[in-house]
Amino acid sequence: MTDYGEEQRNELEAIESIYPDSFTVLSEEPISFTITVTSDSAENEETVEVTLKFTYVEKYPDEPPLWEINSQENLEDSDAEDVLALLKQQAEENLGMVMIFTLVTAVQEKLNEIVDQIKSRREEEKLRNEREVEEAEKRAFQGTVVTIENFLTWKAKFEQDMAELKSKKHKEEEQSGKVKLTGKQLFETDHNLDTSDIQFLEDGGNSVEVDESLFQDMDDLDLDEDDPDFNPLDLESDED
Repeated sequence: MTDYGEEQRNELEAIESIYPDSFTVLSEEPISFTITVTSDSAENEETVEVTLKFTYVEKYPDEPPLWEINSQENLEDSDAEDVLALLKQQAEENLGMVMIFTLVTAVQEKLNEIVDQIKSRREEEKLRNEREVEEAEKRAFQGTVVTIENFLTWKAKFEQDMAELKSKKHKEEEQSGKVKLTGKQLFETDHNLDTSDIQFLEDGGNSVEVDESLFQDMDDLDLDEDDPDFNPLDLESDED
C-alpha cells in the first residue's frame, strides 16, 4: 500500500532545498505551498515572473496536485493561459511520480520562451516603426504626384475658398461702411448728383467769360464764307 503522506513529505523537503529563496509553505493540512518561477534576464534585464500555488490531494502522486497562478509579473493573460495548459499536460504525463520539480522546470522553460517572444515582438515593432518613418520621409521628399483628378479637386476647393474669402471681405466692408461703389451706384444712391451740373451753372451766374484776344487777328483775314470754294484748311496751308 502506497504511503502518500510520506511521499509528499519527502518531496516537500527536496523542493525546499532546491528552491530555498522562492519556496513558501502556506499550510500543512492539506499541504499547500508556493514557488516563484522567474525567467532568465533579457538584454534590458527585464524578466517574466509567475508565482505558482500547489496543493497536494490525498492520493498524490497517483492523482495530480491542484495548481493555480497566485501572481504574475510582465506576463500577458494569454501567456498565463499557456502556462496553465502546460501544467495540465505535464501532470498527465507524470502521474504516479512526484512531479513538482518537473512542473516547475517546464514552466521555467516556458517563461524563457515568452521572454524571447517578447524580444522578437519588440524588434519587429522597432523595424516596422523605422520603415514607416522612412516611407513618410520618402513621400515628403517626392511630394504629391499631380493628376487630372487631384488637380480638379484642388481647383474646385481653391475657387470655393476664394469665393468665401471675397464674401467675407465684402461683409466686413459693409459693416465698416467702406464699400467702394461704382459710378452708377453712387448716382443712384446720391440724388444730389443729378443737379450738380445745373447748380454749378447757377452759381456762376450763367455767364461765360471769353478771351477776345484769341480772336483779335480775325479781322485781318480775308474770309468769304459765302464763297462756295471756301475751305478753312486752305488758311492753315497759307500760314505754313
